[in-house]
Amino acid sequence: MDAAGVVHVAALGVGAGSYLSDSGSCKRSSRSCPAPWSAANSPASFSFVACSGATSTTVKNSQLGSLTSTTTLVSVSAGGNDIGFADIMGVCVLQSDQACINAVNEGTAKARNQLPGQLDQLYSSIRSRSPQARVMVLGYPRLYKLGSCIVGIGDTKRKALDDAADTLNSVISQRATAAGYQFIDVRGAFSGHEICSGDAWIHSTRIPVDESYHPNSKGRQYGYLPSFDAIA
Repeated sequence: MDAAGVVHVAALGVGAGSYLSDSGSCKRSSRSCPAPWSAANSPASFSFVACSGATSTTVKNSQLGSLTSTTTLVSVSAGGNDIGFADIMGVCVLQSDQACINAVNEGTAKARNQLPGQLDQLYSSIRSRSPQARVMVLGYPRLYKLGSCIVGIGDTKRKALDDAADTLNSVISQRATAAGYQFIDVRGAFSGHEICSGDAWIHSTRIPVDESYHPNSKGRQYGYLPSFDAIA
């Protein structure tokens, strides 16, 4: 491909460690797929402007400044923070099964009813700034392998969270396709490497808490990077 300009927005590296010194609280990791992909492919220009905690709206308002008419490839991952996934996880870890299910149902309702319009606005803004770019939309892995461990939360909560990830991916895929963008489904790559798998590529609850339930360095290297590289 003509790698005249490559921009990665909201392709987060939280949980992977090795955070870039200029990223501060945004926690952009040198292990997140944009950095090793750029090192291997040497695009003419490269911008990595992702920031931890970003929603589709904050991405639209604060991360698109590097996009130009000469940008040829854009990657973006947004949606989880729009539906409050971190808050949902907090409820599921600390409260009852029913409270978890209620929180998941509230989040999936946002995914179905509010997120499509928010993603449409983001994707439209990307297209208006970089009309010729290929845009790759990264999805989310399922968090848990069911029936595999007895520690932590139970399978009722685990299944609810995995179902929520499926709903989120479905909505993102639909809106990406409608925009003419390519959706990258990483659930297959992470299969067998969820929490409780014995070889997890995703952090469970940990300190610092903001790294909980994000892919670890293996998840970035073996889950996201090959899925991204196969298409990019």
